Amino acid sequence: MKWDYCKCSIFIMRSFFLVSYDVTDDKRRSRIAKLMLGYGERIQQSVFCCQLNPREMLHLKEDIKQLIHPDDDQVLFLNAGSVIGFNPLPELQYIGRTWKPEIRAQII
Repeated sequence: MKWDYCKCSIFIMRSFFLVSYDVTDDKRRSRIAKLMLGYGERIQQSVFCCQLNPREMLHLKEDIKQLIHPDDDQVLFLNAGSVIGFNPLPELQYIGRTWKPEIRAQII
């Protein structure tokens, strides 16, 4: 039996996410900040911009669940749109200090 193979690449869509946290305990807050630095870039004290695919987002949420106390703490996730092109920028509006995201490469 002859198999026909096609060349196809698996493309996993990445999205920008703004992740904001309100954590009451200093120790837990420091752990969340350290965790978030592995997933994205800090743009404000408790706000990060991340470029994540669905699997990375799932891992991030699971990691955060292990660190927070759900009755005391809160973490918000805002999907800010798809990462498109070689120099993607989320469509953010801001007043004050300029912020541009770092370029992050996807490794397959």
